[in-house]
This record gives sequence, structure tokens and C-alpha cells, in this order.
Amino acid sequence: MNTKLETIDYNLYYGNFHALADISVKFPEKQVTALIGPSGSGKSTFLRTFNRMNDLIAGTKYTGEVLIDGIDLFKIDPVALRQNIGMVFQKPNPFPKSIFENVAYGPRVTGMHDHKKLEEIVESSLRSAALWDEVKDDLGKSGLALSGGQQQRLCIARALAVHPTVILMDEPAASLDPIATLKIEDLIHSLSVNYTIVIVTHNMQQAGRVSDYTAFFYTDETRTGRLIEFGETQTIFTNPKDKRTEDYITGRFG
Repeated sequence: MNTKLETIDYNLYYGNFHALADISVKFPEKQVTALIGPSGSGKSTFLRTFNRMNDLIAGTKYTGEVLIDGIDLFKIDPVALRQNIGMVFQKPNPFPKSIFENVAYGPRVTGMHDHKKLEEIVESSLRSAALWDEVKDDLGKSGLALSGGQQQRLCIARALAVHPTVILMDEPAASLDPIATLKIEDLIHSLSVNYTIVIVTHNMQQAGRVSDYTAFFYTDETRTGRLIEFGETQTIFTNPKDKRTEDYITGRFG
């Protein structure tokens, strides 16, 4: 199986604070990897490494390597990188624009102005995000008028419109009701055929349902995030090697 994303001896610092320590891991291509662990263990910080959102925080430094398709991620133009690595946040954040313009925004920014092609991109992105049938007759409606679950799928469609190969999801269903959550989980399954997906979740059942691989993060008394264990989800959940992983998954702490 091909490796899509990789970190080698990766350390991240915010000023003097050592946020992530010595993380070496390979994420397989076109698989779903869940990042689990207690609050404050560095999961979201690690996720934001891959689209360089940590760069926006003053005083950030790193050591080690972060690779996408074997290429040093820090040598790629951040704008081009973020087109290739889409991001979906915990709280849906559609633009205050129409459904159509939310999805067309990225292609327009990258120079696509042919309206017919934009229509094709919008439709295919909304179809891929399992939203087309619900909104196809109302594309001029504000994205903010949609339900929470629909807004989150709109944000996923917006990410897909610029043809990424990786999708990062930071607790994408945390603010949604159970029915909307199920739709997002079904969508993750269908997208993993074509995309490499990395998802942060606090929900152990969700991690078990949606992911092929799981990475368990933990922090010691120094508050430094560390990768404790990584492997196939079934193995991590049924036969973890580290007692801390077992204790977390079985609800003894976290």
C-alpha cells in the first residue's frame, strides 16, 4: 500500500513549548486514519501540520520531516498545498454566499471563470458530498440557511471542488445530531475510495466505524503530545500493545 503522508522524527514547538514530540508515522493512501486521544494530546495540532495551518501561529518551529507523496511539505507553496489538502473543521463554516458560490469559490480563485465548467464542478462536488439531491433546485440559496449537517457537507463539497488528494477532518460531526452524524460517516466511507482522509475524533465508536487505521496520542505531565501507538483500527481496538491505549479505548480515562 502506498504511503500518502509521512512524518519522520517530527517535533513542533510554539515558542518554548514543546507541543509534539518525535512523531514518526505513515498514513496509507486512500484509507481513513483516525487520530484519537484525550483532549490536549496534540491531535488537532498534528492534523494542522499537514496543511501548514500551524505556520499561522507566531513562534512556531519544527524539526524532523513531513512528507506528502515523498516530497517535503514545507517546500511546497502553502496555497498550492492547501488546494491539495482540504480541511473540514469541527463547526461548519460556509461562506455568507449562495450554495453555488460556496462551491465555486475555490475554482474561481484558481482561475476558473468558464461558467459551464463551474456548473459541472459544483454539481460533481455536491454529488460527491451527498448533497446534490437536497439542494439542486435551490443553488442560489444562502449556504448559511442550510441545516448544520447540510452546512458541513457543503464545506466538504467546497473542499472537493479544487480536486484535493487528501481531506483533513477535525471532529467533523462533533456539533451534529445523530442522523447528520451518520450521513457524514457514510460520506467518509464513500470518499475514501478516492481520497486519503485523516480525521480527529473523540468518539471511540465513530473511530471504530469509519477508520481503517488509528493513531493514539497521549500527553505526559509536560503536556507534550506523543504518538503512543499506530496500526489497523481493528488491531488497535481489540489488541492494543500499550496499556495506555487500552485504558483510553475502554474508557478508563480520557
